[in-house]
Amino acid sequence: MSAVLASRLRMVPLSHRDLDEILAIENGVYPFPWTRGNFVDSLASGYLVWGCRVADELVGYFVLMMALDEAHLLNLSIAEKRQGTGFGARLLCHAMRAAHQAGATSLLLEVRPSNTSALALYRHFGFQQIGVRCGYYPAEKGLEDALVMRHVLGRVSV
Repeated sequence: MSAVLASRLRMVPLSHRDLDEILAIENGVYPFPWTRGNFVDSLASGYLVWGCRVADELVGYFVLMMALDEAHLLNLSIAEKRQGTGFGARLLCHAMRAAHQAGATSLLLEVRPSNTSALALYRHFGFQQIGVRCGYYPAEKGLEDALVMRHVLGRVSV
């Protein structure tokens, strides 16, 4: 990521007014995207929904659910044209910080085994596989498993 882009980058809480932008990204990167209702329910439930903006452009977002001392990263997505440029790492770090600040001692997530770039990102930040959810994700030909990953939270820096 260039210094110019990094200097214009802002992490911002998202709300209902951001749903059209969120859905444009979601529908552009997933064959089985979350629905508007999934995001509306997440916001109504008080989940942490944050976005990464460069100038006025939403380039990615995450949805984080807190449960006692554990956080669950439900969705982390980067606009297709912005993937591979460091925004995923920045959003993941922000999610880890937000979870830690909210009192979580660990962060859980599920990821498709076929999503090799996401797996590499999570492993880079120290996530460890702790299980498999069989047939968790819809796929073109049936269902795909989910790898369950966990990261013990502490001080996060990037």
